Amino acid sequence: MNRASAIKSFAMTNMLLEADLDQIERQYNIDLGRRTEEASHIEDTYYPQFDAALRGEARGMSKHYELFYCLEKSIRQLIVDVFEGTEDQDWWENLVPDVVKANAKKSIKREKEAAVTPRSKEPIDYTTFGELGEIIKANWGLFGGVVFNDQKAMEKVMSALNSLRNPIAHCSPLAEDEVLRLELALRDWFRITS
Repeated sequence: MNRASAIKSFAMTNMLLEADLDQIERQYNIDLGRRTEEASHIEDTYYPQFDAALRGEARGMSKHYELFYCLEKSIRQLIVDVFEGTEDQDWWENLVPDVVKANAKKSIKREKEAAVTPRSKEPIDYTTFGELGEIIKANWGLFGGVVFNDQKAMEKVMSALNSLRNPIAHCSPLAEDEVLRLELALRDWFRITS
């Protein structure tokens, strides 16, 4: 075997071993310490003090959280984009339902009184996932037919996603069936928005 072939063989063997180790970590819900990311002081000090099974559960749930984070942020951006397309400079006041504005105002006030860093300067970032659906429904004339195919379908998918969001946002593991339901609801979401 020539040198180039030996190097290629070594690299391929290494990739296969890494894939096998990834599978073992997933299958047995363990971390073999192969990651080279630098941990923060908090992670180094406190994270190891939690039970290994709990850390494994958190690691498994993190992908669902990341997925929902992306989904929720993209829905907020979709709403902003549609409203900014109306050229209504005061769309928050003119197009958002009063109850949603009132809830956002309370959340902003609560955050200010807690003396924490504000999460955003934009009031839409203080809305809940369910309220995003209410904003869309209240402005169906802007969203229907342009962004979404059918209002009932949008409501059904948003409701399903909101139900699945609760255990993710409130640190409860998703059952195997619910993971499947999440995947199907996401497929539905992308289907109704295309």
